[in-house]
Amino acid sequence: MVALLIPSNEHSAFIGRFSIGALCYALIALAYKASFKIIEVRLSIERLLPPSLASTGFKDGLRRRHHEDINMPATVILGAQWGDEGKGKLVDRLAEQATWVARFQGGNNAGHTVVLGEQVLKFHLLPSGITRKECHLVLGDGMVVDPWVLDSELNGWMESTGEDPRGERLFVSERAHIILPYHRYMDSLDTKIGTTGRGIGPTYADKINRIGLRFGDVNEVLGDKNWAESTVMRMNASLESAGSNDRVSVEGLMGDIEWIHGAYNTSIGNTGLMLDNALKLGEHVILEGAQGCLLDIDQGTYPFVTSSVTSRGNASHGAGIHPGHVEDVIGITKAYITRVGHGSMPTELEDEVGNHLGTVGHEFGTTTGRKRRCGWFDAVVMRHAQRINGFTGLALTKLDVLGGLDELKICVAYELDGKEITELPSTASALARCKPIYISMPGFPEMSLSEWLAMAVHANEAGKGISVLPAAAQQYIAKLEAIVGVPCTSVGVGPDRDATIDCV
Repeated sequence: MVALLIPSNEHSAFIGRFSIGALCYALIALAYKASFKIIEVRLSIERLLPPSLASTGFKDGLRRRHHEDINMPATVILGAQWGDEGKGKLVDRLAEQATWVARFQGGNNAGHTVVLGEQVLKFHLLPSGITRKECHLVLGDGMVVDPWVLDSELNGWMESTGEDPRGERLFVSERAHIILPYHRYMDSLDTKIGTTGRGIGPTYADKINRIGLRFGDVNEVLGDKNWAESTVMRMNASLESAGSNDRVSVEGLMGDIEWIHGAYNTSIGNTGLMLDNALKLGEHVILEGAQGCLLDIDQGTYPFVTSSVTSRGNASHGAGIHPGHVEDVIGITKAYITRVGHGSMPTELEDEVGNHLGTVGHEFGTTTGRKRRCGWFDAVVMRHAQRINGFTGLALTKLDVLGGLDELKICVAYELDGKEITELPSTASALARCKPIYISMPGFPEMSLSEWLAMAVHANEAGKGISVLPAAAQQYIAKLEAIVGVPCTSVGVGPDRDATIDCV
């Protein structure tokens, strides 16, 4: 505490000058001390880095920036429909300017496709930024991870590139839950929801019931036969009760744990801390969502939803960082809409237009291979997604698929029991009774994928944005922006990485 004394005697001037001088000296000393504290904090962060990062330019950057106060905002990429919107392609493209790409929820029920010329890459667990060698990759706190599927993807990546990113640029959260064979057995019994059968739901159920196994627990239970025996007893009782003929064994479970430890012990770590430190040091982080807003366990079309929170609110939480880090939220939406699995879809088309969208758009699930149901763009769905997520921009994909259709329709409202509504009903039964209310717009000509690609390359190189598109296509985009209330940041016109037009 500094007290300012007002002298009242003949030495007041001298004492006053002395007091002010002392105060200034004290403030300088505090600032000097604080600078050392900042350096100490930065060096503390450095000591927390994994060895693989500590040996790179990451340390140099840390020392270089010890005197700076840098906080780079994270970018969240979310599906704005029922999934399959094209998140993989967009993340791959944006990752060129990023140093970290992190998934924050879901598991191998995701299917992200990246097209590099003639090479088609499909990822179910690996973040789409893996194609960018400068990117570090995170499977975050909120995920459920099948270690065998991950190993298969990594083996495929190693065969094509020669790189094993484990412990070098791929890190698995110690808080992420493990999908075990038991969970897949349980999921195979589903006939109601139409899940991918990958064990996602049962693993999240164990998580909520606080009986799940996390990657950080592996080292703790390694070789613990008592834990294995009690766990196997519980699992087999559940399988029997559910009507499954599958069973697990103590030897099998202990062997699984030993294999997981051997395969991933160099990769398991506090990934939330890694991301937080990276953001503080000015690194660009992309948080990659899986599925879509309408599959969110709370905000989606329940009960035909996934088992995790797919929306913006879970992006930072599932990654292990605070929400203040997030600034940009890009919602990905097709120029039409698709859905896989059970549940109502008011704009679904079972006519020639629906066949056109499915055929031209190659609408088959990346994970399941199931044919996707196709329909006109649904603004009611998009308004709901926008309210939940607060998108700062829309990434419109597959505009090219609409080429060749004489008339384009947009659903702007529903008719429910004789009344017009503009918001998504909360119940599956009410949604099933909804009839779409459309507005119509003129279509635009069909073009080949090579023509669309050339148009996109020219638009970006010349800085022309969507002005290169046919007038009717531009009008369609403008109408979607007006209805949803969010500007488009990019427009996809083909599967190739470069077949995306940046809006200017």
